[in-house]
Order: sequence, then C-alpha cells, then structure tokens
Amino acid sequence: MRAVDIIIRKRDKEELSGEEIGFIIDGFTDGSVPDYQMAAFAMATLLNGMTHREITDMTLAMAASGDQLNLDEFGGNVVDKHSTGGVGDKTTLVVAPIVAACGLPVGKMSGRGLGFSGGTIDKLESIPGFKSDLSTEEFFCHLRKHGIVLSGQSADLAPADGKLYALRDVTGTVQSIPLIASSVMSKKIASGANAIALDVKVGRGAFMKTLDDARELAEVMVAIGNLSGRRVIAVISQMDQPLGFAVGNALELKEAIGMLHGSGPEDFHVHCVDLSAYMLILGHKANNLEEARAMAQAAIDNGSAWLKFREMIEAQHGDVEYIDHPEILPRSKLVLAINSDQSGYIQTVDAQEVGESSVLIGAGRTKKGDEIDPAVGIMVRTKIGDKVEIGQRLFDVHVERESDFDLVFEKLKNAVEFSSEPVEAPPYFWDVLGVN
Repeated sequence: MRAVDIIIRKRDKEELSGEEIGFIIDGFTDGSVPDYQMAAFAMATLLNGMTHREITDMTLAMAASGDQLNLDEFGGNVVDKHSTGGVGDKTTLVVAPIVAACGLPVGKMSGRGLGFSGGTIDKLESIPGFKSDLSTEEFFCHLRKHGIVLSGQSADLAPADGKLYALRDVTGTVQSIPLIASSVMSKKIASGANAIALDVKVGRGAFMKTLDDARELAEVMVAIGNLSGRRVIAVISQMDQPLGFAVGNALELKEAIGMLHGSGPEDFHVHCVDLSAYMLILGHKANNLEEARAMAQAAIDNGSAWLKFREMIEAQHGDVEYIDHPEILPRSKLVLAINSDQSGYIQTVDAQEVGESSVLIGAGRTKKGDEIDPAVGIMVRTKIGDKVEIGQRLFDVHVERESDFDLVFEKLKNAVEFSSEPVEAPPYFWDVLGVN
C-alpha cells in the first residue's frame, strides 16, 4: 500500500477503505508519510469530501494513534461535552457541576483558548493554585472520588490530530468538515466518554458562519458517534452575539459563579440548563427534556451544583477563597465605559468584533504559548433586540492601560448596529440533532 495511491483515489472522488485511511493516518503519525503527502490528502478531502463511514474510520484511526482512556468501570455512563468555540462561552463551568450534582459522572479534558475563542482551562486558571495538568491516574482518581474532573488536554491523546491540525492551519484546509469533525470526535473518543453532548455554534463569532454548514457539521459528528458506539446529541446554538455578558477569563468565571448561585443573564441560564438537560438524557438520568430541565434547575436552586463546583476546585488544588469571594479574583486597574451616541433598537452585537477586541487587550492569544491576563476583558451591556437611549452604556472595558482601551474603542463601537424599528432577538438554539 502506498500513500500516493490513496491520495490519487481521494483526488478522483473514490471512497477509501478503513485500511487505506488507517495506513495514511498511522504513517503520518510515525513519520513514514511526509507532511507534503498528508497536505495533498487533506486538500483532496477538502475538495471531494468523505462519506460518514470514511470520516468515522479516520476518527477512530486518529483516536487509536495514542493513549485511549477506558472508563468502563463507571458503568458506561460518563458524559462529556464539547463546544466548537464561541465568545463568552463559559458554559462548561456551570454545566459540568450541574450534571455531576445530578449523579452523572463528568470527565472532561478541555483546551486553552486560541484566537477570539476562550478556553475553559484559562478561565479556571484565574483561580490561584488550580491544577489542570493532571496525569491519567489523577484524572481517574478525581472522577472516582468526586464524579467530576476538568483537566487540560493530554498530548498523548490522539496525537495524529495534533499533527494534522497544525498542517491544516498552514495549508488552507482548516474549513474541511470531515477534518473538523474527525478532529473533535477523535479527542472525545480517546478520552473515553460513552456519551457526548456537542454544542455547535453558528454565527458571526463562530467557526461556522451559516446554519447549513453548522447543521452539516453537527450531522457528521452525530453520525460518527453512532457508528463508533457512542451516544451523541448536538445542539446548534447562536453565536451572532456573545453568550452572557462577560468576555474575559476572570470576568467569565465570576459570571459562571453567579449562575451557579442562581443569577445571571437569561441567555446563559437557558443555555446551561438545556445543555445540562441533554446530558442527563444521554446519561439515562432523565426520560425527557421537561424532566431533565427540572433536574438541572433543581441542582442550581438547592445549591448542590455550586457545592460540586467548589468540591472540584478544592480537589484540584484551587484556592476556594477566590470562588467563595469572587470579588478578590484578578481585577484590572481600569474599567472604562463605551456609551451609545444614538437611540434605537440593537440589531447587532458582533461577537467576532467583541472577541477580537478581547484578544487585543490581552484576554486571549494570537498564537499558542502567548501569555494572557486573567483580569482584563469586556462586559457587554446590551443584547440584540434591546431598546437603547443616547448615553446608555454599551460596554465596560476592563484594561490595564488607557492605551489598550483606545486600541479597541472604535472596534467595539462598530460592533453595535442600530435599527429604528423593533428587532426580534435570535433564538437561543436553532436545532437539536441525535435525539431518539
């Protein structure tokens, strides 16, 4: 078998066998298939696509390229979640403890943020002492003892994906849905979860800009789950505007803590409760959405979700004083307002512009390894559909220097568009796939 023959077959729009896909993934991982051949394969895949079976074979080959966690001891009911990335998306910080408080183990490996999409681990590391770099043994120990663990992504899980992602980034093949889907699902499968809830974002601040593309990606990932023996639900959620109010690491952590205490933005609340509900259905803790929503809300109302979050932070060596008193979390030196210079109805709060602004002031990274400032960020004070008067606050910008504020002032002003007529707020979710 030769890599060039496999590339030619995909170039000619032929369907590859599992053996052929395994050969090229294994060869790329061990170095016998060079970068230039894998780049050609990725481009052929981008141009000609793959069947669901081909994508599943590629996903499983990438998952098998490194370590794979076996969570069978937990009775086949460990759930995981994944978001395709968004601005202000701190959902995991709330959803994981809600679901764990309802008796369903949550074992999740999360990443750090890159670009305008913030990372869960960055937010948690706003807490002094919090340990995200866990060994496999520590991961299992926390899951057994506490029923919840949020750790950094292990380099030993799906190493083929890491190599392929880096290559896609420099060869114009990032947009390929088969490659996106196999990248996401290979890590989820390697991390051992039996049930996976996928939050596929669509809109200005999402990787998928159109509903058709988001739905296609969701359908492919659900198919991969089904073909690989996992239970999968995918929700398609809006990301034309930021989720909640807070964008920035310590700011988002504070908003998540507020939500665990029962207060916070309505869109963030609905998102957390519904996503928790779908995870409870996946884990056979509830029979229908109404029952599952009631369970999730009860975990917030009775304080058990908050206590589970606190238990996790303490177990992973975080200083709980900082979550018991979130006002002592990192704070910027300056908080400067941007006010509206017109009245009307909010038509757009461009999530990408807000996210990119947060990176410019130090809340995100432009490349891996960049240092971030947990204290800086942006509080979004309006939502699509709101009625705004002249002088009303649009943003609070948390910065260390006035020069940083000046850097993003025009960008944030331009992120908001007005209408003279009432504007209907977008739905929280566009669709749900994979529900039987």
